[in-house]
Amino acid sequence: MNPYLPAEADIVERIQESPSVFTLRLRLCDPATRSAYRFAPGQFNMLYLYGVGEVPISIVSDPDDPEHLMHTIRGVGRVTDGMARLQAGQRIGLRGPYGRGWPLDQAAGRDVLVLTGGLGCAPVVSVIEYILLRRSAFGRLVVIQGVKHAEDLLWRERYARWAGQPDTQVLLSADRGGPLWPWHVGLVTEVFDDACIDPGRTLVMMCGPEGMMRASIPELRRRGIREDGIYLSMERNMQCAVGHCGHCQYGASFVCRQGPVYAYPEVKALFDVRGF
Repeated sequence: MNPYLPAEADIVERIQESPSVFTLRLRLCDPATRSAYRFAPGQFNMLYLYGVGEVPISIVSDPDDPEHLMHTIRGVGRVTDGMARLQAGQRIGLRGPYGRGWPLDQAAGRDVLVLTGGLGCAPVVSVIEYILLRRSAFGRLVVIQGVKHAEDLLWRERYARWAGQPDTQVLLSADRGGPLWPWHVGLVTEVFDDACIDPGRTLVMMCGPEGMMRASIPELRRRGIREDGIYLSMERNMQCAVGHCGHCQYGASFVCRQGPVYAYPEVKALFDVRGF
């Protein structure tokens, strides 16, 4: 695909996940473009709403699905609010994929701890599904999800399905629970002791609010996880996705090209600087 020009994609299905969050299942219109398109879990596309603008959105579908691309979106601005009004049968523009994905080759044969906060789960949905569809290639899978409010939890049916898979553990936490919240109430780091992990063979894939990630890293280190076994998905103001505009520059790197997935040692010096 031309990295500068959006290709047309049909909206095959629209799923309302919550009052402000929805998922679009897309199918590239041109057969040749669709056949050539490939992505890795953790990469993102630029979705373009005609006449309005475009935004970077993580891909949440499986990379071996040759037909469809799924993106989960929260309506938070002009472009995403416009996309929230789209329906199946309409078309949208798509550029991508961009960035560096999760280190799945390195994770093969090892235990994987997926740690997320809020809608931060979206960039790792594809890697969770990827592992579960190829279960024998990986060790134990631990999924830890933290939210501020119980009502913020998306994909409850997915968590239930994941928890029922072999050698898989799911731990959920909310800063503020509710009358029907059956899981932990408190900080997400408080459930780390319940996680069945072997620090010597565990690879961590983490995304979500940077405050949560910043608080989690020393807790993971205290439990024996090596720094080079921790990977982060970073969010920045990505506008061009090809490293030209500079909006997502993070020190000497550009999140849209060298990220969004970084090994923690790559960003440690700046990540510990609040407000950078």
